[in-house]
Amino acid sequence: MEYFFTGFGPYELITLSFLAFVFLIQIGYYLFIFIRVPLFKERNYHYSDTHQPVSIILCARNDAEYLTANLPLFLEQDYPNYEVIVVNDCSDDDTEDVLEKFRDQYSNLRSTQIKQDEKFTHGKKLALTIGIKAAKNEWLLLTDPNCKPADKHWLATMQRNFVNPNEVILGYGGFEKKKGLVNKFIRFDAFFTAIQYFSFALIGLPFMGVGRNLSYRKSLFLRNKGFASHAQILPGDDNLFVSEVAIKRNTRVEFSHKSHTRAVPLNYHQWKIYKKLYFSTVKNYKFGVKFLLRLESFSRVFFLLGTVLVVVNPKTWIIGTAVFAFRLIIQLLVFNSAMGKLNEKSLLFQSVFFDIISPFVNIPLYLRSPINTNQHKWN
Repeated sequence: MEYFFTGFGPYELITLSFLAFVFLIQIGYYLFIFIRVPLFKERNYHYSDTHQPVSIILCARNDAEYLTANLPLFLEQDYPNYEVIVVNDCSDDDTEDVLEKFRDQYSNLRSTQIKQDEKFTHGKKLALTIGIKAAKNEWLLLTDPNCKPADKHWLATMQRNFVNPNEVILGYGGFEKKKGLVNKFIRFDAFFTAIQYFSFALIGLPFMGVGRNLSYRKSLFLRNKGFASHAQILPGDDNLFVSEVAIKRNTRVEFSHKSHTRAVPLNYHQWKIYKKLYFSTVKNYKFGVKFLLRLESFSRVFFLLGTVLVVVNPKTWIIGTAVFAFRLIIQLLVFNSAMGKLNEKSLLFQSVFFDIISPFVNIPLYLRSPINTNQHKWN
């Protein structure tokens, strides 16, 4: 049946209505949530003019190579009062020898060692707990041995947020550039994840950080009884802890390029394991956050499918093309500014392709994520 005022039949009206619905959801995310990252201005916050003492904590398991290359970058930060604590977690390589060498060279390096116990399996949370309890200072700054600070002022830049009532500081931890499409996709995935947790924090719903660049107060950790509420889950030392303790009032974000860290590139197999472990913790997020994250992913899939249904119809292809182009323009404008803040602008044009394939890669990984994460090691 043809409708005199449109010339469209029932099928066209259904597909157009469906596309309009998911289009509005997608545009809502970009114009009301993700846009918070481009609009963020540092002058809205008051930063400390004093240099508060800080404890940098790294947990290492068979990371002798990374510690040799990266530990001096953390030990030589342009900052007057800090310590670096390395927890050697059951390493059977040269990690302890490397730490001994650096302890002789740097007075601000401290380390402790966990011995292997075949009767007891543990994850990163135990090593991190030991490092935190050993810390002399109230403010903790967490990262990993396979990461490099972007600048010798990394610590100072993160530290400028260490004022009341702040208790949790979310930093950006990206991946180093490497040739190949896989590296670009993994870097885009890290960027988009950051857009999510930064923008949610800026609307008052902080739900995660990344252990590659995360800071919080030792007193907050102790008041929360550490990782006790999710100790049975091996991953989640960063995102589940932040989800539990972070609120709008006590959480701040830091975007400055000097505040970033960069991890060594992952191959696709390593990234899949990493993502499955991450997805295994998502079910422990608060309901509202889980709903919003899932709604974005599934609405993106349905938007793409709806676009195809409308574009292949000769009667509606112009409308479908226009709707897709409008969303793409809004998306690229938001991404362009956000990538500038996170120093990822080289990914802008590839992001069009990665945005399309990302849900089709991530949703199957989410569905196949392990239920019993105790079967997996922390690194």
